[in-house]
Amino acid sequence: MYLRSPPSACFAVLSLILAGYQQQAFAQSAAEPTELPPLEVETSTKKAKKKSNDVTNTRLSGTGDASKGAAKKTTGEVTGGLGDQASNGAGIIGASTTVITREQIERSPQTSLPEIISREAGVQTTSTYGGLNGAGTKVDLRGFGAASSSNTLILIDGRRLNDWDQEGFDLSKIAKDSVERIEITRGNSGAVLYGDGAVGGVINIVTRHGAALPNQGRIEGGIGSFQTREGDVSVSGSSGAFSTFLNINTFESDGYRTNNELQQKSGVADLRWTFSRGSVYANFAADDQELGLPGPRNVNPNTNTNQLVTDRRGTGTPNDFANKQDRRGTVGFTYMLDPGAELVVDGSIRDKHQQSGLFVFGGFGSYGDADLTTRSITPRLNLNGQLLGLPSRAIAGVDVFQTEYDSARGSTEGGSYYSIYAGEQTSVAGYWQQTVSVLPSTDISAGGRIQRDKTELDDQLYTFDTPLDSAETNYAWHFGAEHELTRGLTSFARAARSFRVANVDDRVLTETFGDYGLRTQTSHDWEVGLRYGFGGFSIQSSYYDMRLTDEIHFSPLVNGFGANINLDPTRRRGVETIASWQIMKDVRLSGNLTYADATFRSGEFAGNDVPLVSNWTGNVGLSWNIIDKALTFDTIVRYVGDRRMDNDQQNFQPLIPSYTTVDVRLGGQVESFFWSAAVANLFDEEYFDYAIASASLANYGVYNAYPLPGRTFMLKAGSTW
Repeated sequence: MYLRSPPSACFAVLSLILAGYQQQAFAQSAAEPTELPPLEVETSTKKAKKKSNDVTNTRLSGTGDASKGAAKKTTGEVTGGLGDQASNGAGIIGASTTVITREQIERSPQTSLPEIISREAGVQTTSTYGGLNGAGTKVDLRGFGAASSSNTLILIDGRRLNDWDQEGFDLSKIAKDSVERIEITRGNSGAVLYGDGAVGGVINIVTRHGAALPNQGRIEGGIGSFQTREGDVSVSGSSGAFSTFLNINTFESDGYRTNNELQQKSGVADLRWTFSRGSVYANFAADDQELGLPGPRNVNPNTNTNQLVTDRRGTGTPNDFANKQDRRGTVGFTYMLDPGAELVVDGSIRDKHQQSGLFVFGGFGSYGDADLTTRSITPRLNLNGQLLGLPSRAIAGVDVFQTEYDSARGSTEGGSYYSIYAGEQTSVAGYWQQTVSVLPSTDISAGGRIQRDKTELDDQLYTFDTPLDSAETNYAWHFGAEHELTRGLTSFARAARSFRVANVDDRVLTETFGDYGLRTQTSHDWEVGLRYGFGGFSIQSSYYDMRLTDEIHFSPLVNGFGANINLDPTRRRGVETIASWQIMKDVRLSGNLTYADATFRSGEFAGNDVPLVSNWTGNVGLSWNIIDKALTFDTIVRYVGDRRMDNDQQNFQPLIPSYTTVDVRLGGQVESFFWSAAVANLFDEEYFDYAIASASLANYGVYNAYPLPGRTFMLKAGSTW
């Protein structure tokens, strides 16, 4: 392992922001001294919730600071650029958090949620599907590389969407206009509230609701590079106690590469009824995605092959595809049992169908048809009152999840199958998390979760195989604290334990080679940091250390073919710094810089880097209201350092090169009409963020890469009524 150079541009912008810190600090010291206030800093999350009359009832909203009071405004007038740095953000005391507001989502030069999230501190992404609208892009919090989708937990309105399979939830299928805000909680403390899979962190997508919006309609259309067409329609409104929100989105494109077409449709409907002591709500969503898979470009010095140069946009897999159909619904109610106790009961069902074909040898290869249905019921109590005479907030609940899985796998579509896997997983968990203000300037929190998972899985065509059944009990815990050292300056710290249970694909691929003994992955984390906010300036920096045991990972070196195994102990550690500065009323500068170190702690790869994790990443954003809302400008510069290729646990292959991209957007709104013109990758950088290398020492420099687009544009216009 070695330390690679940081991005100088990001250091420059952070230096500029720190100059703002010095100015603000001087202004503060000149102010009349006052008695230290209680820790009553309203977070960006809380501000967003109050602004939108939020009724999402996510668990994160019930675990923040226990005190209540007036807010300090820290984000200034312009809220474009990168996400807001928040006090305790999504509500977990001691955690590093970010909130991306509705206005920031609207003004982002990026067109999809994975791209918007990728600019935040501690986030890295990989894409093997051509980068089109972010389809299939994996979002990685705190450096899990190829296993990122199993270690980053995705929520919508506080409900988990990580499935039992390896595929993970595709964030690109959520239309930007249906999102109110995005809450990012880094580290594994979310495991107490949401269970397994929250090892690297939690991303909560909070959707829009009619109770938060005026009675209006909105229509928008767009055209862009590669024959891209997009249409979006939203309707919102309320009448008395009833409210509704509806969004329909369509996206079509020929794609950057051959066999890279994307056709995608999505819709979401939210219905609400509020009464004096609570609310009843129902949310329904559906999407359909058809995507061509262009496959990799081969680089092989032994045969003088470099398709990244000779045929960058071509394909060796002209018939490969991946199609998905997803339906989900949630119904529930809230009821105030008394002024300090709220009961929330909701349940959901999600039905996902997937068909994929990988025909790499003249039509012969593999074809899969999988169905996955997940049902859940999750009652809980939000308690707000006093504990031993101290202000206190708590959340306690029970989670029951039941998943059914069927997957038929064969060599060709319509042919005979060689495996038909059928299985079921049942998960029952109980949890409690409490926050107490032990002093006016100090909050502490503690919580625990115990979870029982039972799995039944076998191949129905080969009944002589050993069933992949298991039953186990796991636990998670969290301790956190925040203390206001002086006006505007707060220290925070946390320690937590989390776990990740092997999913169905982990078990199936392991079973192929006769090893049924995958152990549950565990992680012990701790983190310390400081955050400062005064006037229009804010900055946060934290150090984290994660030690993992039995990390579940695909190894290409097992049995000559590869299989899922439990790794030797691994470690993640790093420093994340986030800052923003309201330079003047109409100009806001934001930036973040992350150093991440992911290594093997022991075993045959001891000291080596974990593949697909960059040491250095950084982002710089500028938002400028040139003429109020009539003409606005936003730009984001993103730097991603070099990283090891997938498969290269031995650390002998070349690195995926570092890259810097610049995205810009001009937009405006005059009365009911609005428009935008965005250019991504302004300087036409040729890059890729995923490659898989040969694991053979005899094949130095041999790898397959998945190139991403150069310069692209998107023009949009629309109107409200």
